[in-house]
Amino acid sequence: MRLLDSFIRLLKPFDYLLFAALIVGSFLPVFFSAQATEHTGDRYAIVRINGQEVDRFNLEKIESLTKTYVPSRKQYNIIEINNGNIRVKEDNSPDQIAVKTGWISQNGQTSICLPHKLVIEIYQAGSDDYYIY
Repeated sequence: MRLLDSFIRLLKPFDYLLFAALIVGSFLPVFFSAQATEHTGDRYAIVRINGQEVDRFNLEKIESLTKTYVPSRKQYNIIEINNGNIRVKEDNSPDQIAVKTGWISQNGQTSICLPHKLVIEIYQAGSDDYYIY
């Protein structure tokens, strides 16, 4: 209690205004993110290997699909699409990061297998925050 009293004595009037501004400012991303998620276009999954697009899937139209990619000799990735979600189901990379990422389905989410240079990225048609390479 004594420590709190000594801290309060150190504060100046403008410090209270600064605290209030910081608290209000911390809630601003909530208001802006609610506006950013209102897209109406289809969601697509782009699969890239070594920076080159190899496939593009419309997640709104594909109900179920499993596909195998072979980025190079002795490397493989099996992807699975199910009801608007996509994941790396299996690969033979040592760390299994892409497999552990699990299902992705939202605009901007990615699943990356670095040893195989495979990237799966979700984007929504009509969104302003996506650009084509």
